[in-house]
Amino acid sequence: MSAALYQSSLSHLPLLSRGKVRDLYAVGDDHLLVVASDRLSAFDVVLPQPIPGKGEVLTRLSRFWFARTQGLIPNHLSEVPVEAVVTDPDELAQLGERAMLVRRLRPLPVEAIVRGYLIGSGWKDYQREGAVCGIRLPEGLRLADRLPEPLFTPSTKAEIGDHDENIDFARMVSALGQELAEQVRDASLAIYRECAAHALERGIIIADTKFEFGLDAEGRLHLIDEVLTPDSSRFWPADQYQPGVSPPSFDKQFVRDYLEGLNWDKTPPGPELPQAIVDRTAAKYHEAEQRLTRA
Repeated sequence: MSAALYQSSLSHLPLLSRGKVRDLYAVGDDHLLVVASDRLSAFDVVLPQPIPGKGEVLTRLSRFWFARTQGLIPNHLSEVPVEAVVTDPDELAQLGERAMLVRRLRPLPVEAIVRGYLIGSGWKDYQREGAVCGIRLPEGLRLADRLPEPLFTPSTKAEIGDHDENIDFARMVSALGQELAEQVRDASLAIYRECAAHALERGIIIADTKFEFGLDAEGRLHLIDEVLTPDSSRFWPADQYQPGVSPPSFDKQFVRDYLEGLNWDKTPPGPELPQAIVDRTAAKYHEAEQRLTRA
């Protein structure tokens, strides 16, 4: 594992943006270099300490899922190796396995969220309204119950420091058009079902996740960004799952739970994490990867 990387610095590529976790560099007009740093965000605030190895886990897992789902939907990965565009040995060492070279597509202005279990904001919606994002659910469901069918519940994409907003499917249709909205919904549910079944065979429940999509010049839908990582998903150990209680997790929910116990108003700057929390978070990310990618 390479040294922790809070922020990348590449001398020969133009930096386009720094997100909560990823740094984006332009590679000509048609490609991007996506660097998954070791930054961690919680409650839409980037915390001050990196989680060692986290970006490499995110990148390796995304590559794994991109390969597994390419029969369902094309993705933005380029066949050109990172070493072809980053040639400086020191900069390559800095990147480790954190970088992906991808085709530059037009990202859709929504996040595609699939929920297989009743948790998080979905649980809060259900308690208040008996529905999640306008979708009525049976009465009497408990926290963390498996849903009768996975739900597609899109949201807006917020800028750094802002919060995503759950929207109903009708609003997504207004933003994308009926045909494209249905494509995104159907692809999201298909990816979730296939990958959740794979994960369950390896002892991990994928409670929910978010996908992002983009269009190429011909208008074809592609899977982009990251896929089914501990940053974009809730991963639960299947052998500790029990409806009615919030299960332990392999993802950053562990950090959120710690932060909920602090006297912090969830606005920047984020609090310093104890080393024990940093170490346990890193270990959880690595264990999730090892379980999911083993043959």
